[in-house]
Amino acid sequence: MIYLNFTDLSEEAQERLLESSKEDVEHKFGDAIRKYAKEHCTNFETMIEEEALKNLYTYTYVFNI
Repeated sequence: MIYLNFTDLSEEAQERLLESSKEDVEHKFGDAIRKYAKEHCTNFETMIEEEALKNLYTYTYVFNI
């Protein structure tokens, strides 16, 4: 679960969430994505970023008002 303050949805907070998601994706799927990127000559960092954006939708958010 991700706890957010409803009044703090700034760009910095969004970047913090994205970085957290990137770390999560790289931890879970990093080896598989690295292998895929190498086999298909794609950029690993770009793939991690795309998967991190998708991963944000899997989180459960709790907003404190």
